[in-house]
Amino acid sequence: MTTTTAPQQQLRHIVHLRFELPDPARLQDLRPLLEQVTPQVQLLESDSAVLDVTGALRFWNRDAAEIARLIQLRAAAHHSVRAAAAAGPSRMVAAMACALTPPGRLLTVEPAGVSAFLRPRPVRELPGVGPTTARLLIQHGVHTVGDLAGLPVATVQRLLGTRTGRTLHDRAHGHDHRPVARSTSAEHRFTRDELDPAQHRRALLDLAGRLGTRLRTGAQVAAGLTITIRYADGDTTTRTRTLPEATHHTRLLARSAYDLYETLGLQRARVRSITLRGENLSPAEHAARQLTFDHTIDKKLLIEAVQDRARRRYGTDVINPAVLG
Repeated sequence: MTTTTAPQQQLRHIVHLRFELPDPARLQDLRPLLEQVTPQVQLLESDSAVLDVTGALRFWNRDAAEIARLIQLRAAAHHSVRAAAAAGPSRMVAAMACALTPPGRLLTVEPAGVSAFLRPRPVRELPGVGPTTARLLIQHGVHTVGDLAGLPVATVQRLLGTRTGRTLHDRAHGHDHRPVARSTSAEHRFTRDELDPAQHRRALLDLAGRLGTRLRTGAQVAAGLTITIRYADGDTTTRTRTLPEATHHTRLLARSAYDLYETLGLQRARVRSITLRGENLSPAEHAARQLTFDHTIDKKLLIEAVQDRARRRYGTDVINPAVLG
C-alpha cells in the first residue's frame, strides 16, 4: 500500500518592530529603510511594523534575529529612533514577543520554543482575545494560553462560537498563517516647494501611472491607497482609504488619489513631496472588477495593456497623458 503525506508548509521568519517615535507620522519615514530589507513590509497602528524576511535571509546572509538587529542599528543611526524587536515563526508570536521587549532590545522565539513561550502567557495577550472574551474565558477557569490550548476545540467553540473558537484554539497552539500585507509606493519630489494645486494633481496623475504600471508588470492589484504629503517645514499628512475594488488600473488609482487629495483641504500649502502607496497587494488573477455599461471605460483600461508593451520596448516616457507632456 502506498501512502502520501501532505507537503509541509514553509517555515516563515517574521520580524516585529515597535519604534519610539515622538510623532506617529514619522513611522512613514521609516518605510524606505524597511523596504531596503524586504518588500514585504506592513506598517501597523502608529509605531509598529511587521516584516516577512523569509525571502531575504539568503540575500542578507543573516538569520531573522540578525536582520532585526540590523534594522535597529540603521533606525538609530539614520533616524535617531530606538526600536524594540522580536523574531518568530509567525506574526502572532513575533508581535507577542515584541510587546514584552523593551526599546533597544531583541527577543527571538525559535519554532521549537513556541509552545514554551505561549503557554504561561495570560490569555488576554492572545491576539483576538478582547476584554469581553477574556472575562468569559477566565470565568470558566481559562487564565493562560496553555489553559486554552489544553481544552478540546469543541469546548472552546461552544464558549466562543464556531469560527472564533477555532481561530483562538489554533492560535493557542501557535498556529497563525496570516500573511504580511505587501505594499508598493512611488514618490514625487518637487524642484521647489509647490503651492499650486494643479501641480499637485499633475504629480498625483504621474504617481498613479507609475504605480499602475508597476502593479500590472508584477501581476498584482492594490486593495487600498495611501497618500502622504510632506510640507516645506518637514511635517507630513497621511490619508488612507480602501478602494471600492482591488485594481491595478491607472485611471481608477488616479481617481481615488484625487479623492484622497481633496479630503486634505490644503489651503496654500507649500508641498515638498507627495507619496502614493498601494496597500494590501494580492495576485491580479484573484481580483474581480465590477461590470459597467460604459464601454468607453473598458476601452481606456484595455489601452493600458498597449501602453505597457510600448513602454517596455521603447522606454517609460514614450507614452504619457497629455497633461504630463
